[in-house]
Amino acid sequence: MVSSPILLDFQSSTPCLREVVEEMSSYWIENFANPSSKGNLSGLYASAALEVSRNKIQENLNLLNKKIIFTSGATESNNLALFGFARNFQQRTGRYGNIITLKTEHKAVLEPLRQLKKEGFSITELNPESDGLILEENLINALRDDTFLISIMLANNEIGVIQPIEKIFKICQKNNIKLHTDAAQCLGYIPIKNFDLLANMITLSSHKIYGPKGIGLLIIDEDIQLNPLVYGGGQEFGYRSGTIPLPLIVGFSKAIELANKNQLKNSIHLATLRDQLMNGLLKKNSEIIINGSIIDRLPHNLNLTVLDVNGSMFHKYIKHQIICSSGSACSNGNVSHVLQSIGRSFKEAESSVRLSIGLNTTAFEIEKSINVITETINNLRK
Repeated sequence: MVSSPILLDFQSSTPCLREVVEEMSSYWIENFANPSSKGNLSGLYASAALEVSRNKIQENLNLLNKKIIFTSGATESNNLALFGFARNFQQRTGRYGNIITLKTEHKAVLEPLRQLKKEGFSITELNPESDGLILEENLINALRDDTFLISIMLANNEIGVIQPIEKIFKICQKNNIKLHTDAAQCLGYIPIKNFDLLANMITLSSHKIYGPKGIGLLIIDEDIQLNPLVYGGGQEFGYRSGTIPLPLIVGFSKAIELANKNQLKNSIHLATLRDQLMNGLLKKNSEIIINGSIIDRLPHNLNLTVLDVNGSMFHKYIKHQIICSSGSACSNGNVSHVLQSIGRSFKEAESSVRLSIGLNTTAFEIEKSINVITETINNLRK
């Protein structure tokens, strides 16, 4: 037994970096004004701080032809992108067209799309290959004359696989289709050369990159038209009414700056520990399957299935020693639809675990985790 649980669930959330907390500190008490209250000096100062943060984000992400919309997080950003664009398309054209996605998408994409299906839109949910990646030819073959939107996440939140999003975007551009990508798991972990060329709409989240919870981004092309989800004062270019959470935006801006600055160093550190964990488990245990491509993968993700063990007992025994996940943090304990979509049986999905490494994870903790998991597997197989 270890004295305290080892945290290996950093894809669910991350702690705020001290630099982020310090950057936000004055905006909680001293500089607390509403950025929309521009009739007084305090409000004008807050409004200026908002735009400084927006400009910093644009600079750090090299955004030249995109607009930033602040939201409450990735779920709202995905909803705004999908509902906002689809409903606007229907109003402009009078048609309910086709939207393509992957069956392995986050529920924050799949559930809005299934609601749009009830409203009259046609939704195509494609299966990925067994490694979790989509084949370009399968996507091309799925295109229809009325396809107007594709939503495919850059990196999967459960199995960590990185989709060939730049190639997908070229397919979209060639066929006059807009692309949305949920990139919440990616910033600071993989190099992204040009956000302008990544997709037409991009979702980002603060608490995945060591920033505060409750704030996210939807980045859109300048010419994208959306119907808002929230009506009121017309903040955020009329797309997202409500009082602007300035401290969170300032913190998010700082987190993006640090994630961008330290991406290479952090990704090398995380991948080294991930490989230590993976190789140690494979060396000491038989009948373990790594879920998803190990090549096209986030550096801090390891998702594996342990064969020939009772899944519920496996998680019961390790949860007091290792803080990890059986799937997405948003899955409410249900068996992973992602794993089932890449060919895992219900039983295999039950005996799977997502281990995600953080910036403060140590090699000692990795070795301890290998021993805990190995001991648990051996005990259950006896």
